[in-house]
Amino acid sequence: MKKTLFLFLSVSLLSVLAACAPGTSIQVTTSNSTIQLSMPGPNPLINQPDTQGRVARAVAGLWHGIIAPVTLVISFFDSDVQMYEVHNAGSEYNFGFFLGEALVFGLLGLLLRIRRSAD
Repeated sequence: MKKTLFLFLSVSLLSVLAACAPGTSIQVTTSNSTIQLSMPGPNPLINQPDTQGRVARAVAGLWHGIIAPVTLVISFFDSDVQMYEVHNAGSEYNFGFFLGEALVFGLLGLLLRIRRSAD
């Protein structure tokens, strides 16, 4: 059982890592379904201002990362709500977004840990 799990996780990890290479695409076919994994293309709107002349930077990315779990749920019901600002400053915005996500999930983990130790 452990060998099968290890093999499955290894193949999954390699597939995901290979899909992250620029311009690559992997297709996994089973008897019941087909899954296509591919690398997202470049953002053509990077460093391009939105209709109000703004480009989202690190602070906006941080805020969007913090509210991402809520906006994900809202986006299922409202197609005008998006999780990620495409008019951004590139890696600066991405770093802020990642920090926001890490902050949310880190605080949730800390709160759960504190709650478990209190019981």
